[in-house]
Amino acid sequence: MAKLWTNSRGPIPASDIDVRRAGAINALLVSPLEILPKEPGDPVRPLAVGIWHEIRPLLKPGIGTTVLRKAMGSYLHSKRYYLASAQPDAMRHDLDGRPVGEISDQDRLAAQESFLTLLKREGKEAPEPTEAPVVIAAPSKAELIRAALLNRRASSAPAN
Repeated sequence: MAKLWTNSRGPIPASDIDVRRAGAINALLVSPLEILPKEPGDPVRPLAVGIWHEIRPLLKPGIGTTVLRKAMGSYLHSKRYYLASAQPDAMRHDLDGRPVGEISDQDRLAAQESFLTLLKREGKEAPEPTEAPVVIAAPSKAELIRAALLNRRASSAPAN
């Protein structure tokens, strides 16, 4: 199992190609998405899960959803989008660019692996970690319940 990155690189700035991809998406919509970068250097922000259902109704009349899916896919499967999604402090955002929740460890790991795969295809080396990576395992539901019950018992136990 690969290990999650523990050091954040901060906001990932959009490149010229990211801005062109975002512009291609916005050109298909009746109103531009605030979450997408408008110029190089703007942050690349991961989208909220299920946001497609909010974007699709914004499609201009006469344009098929396949065209929008391809434009979105080009942006979402880019190296910088994967890198932004793999950051330890990465957040998902709504259409207006407001944070709506953290990216799950599972999604971060998938983004990290996709980023590294794209780097490898380009013949580039993976960045060296500055500290030992840590594998984060989410506690199971049973472990969470057990911990809550133990805390309740410990706080209600009589003092000697």
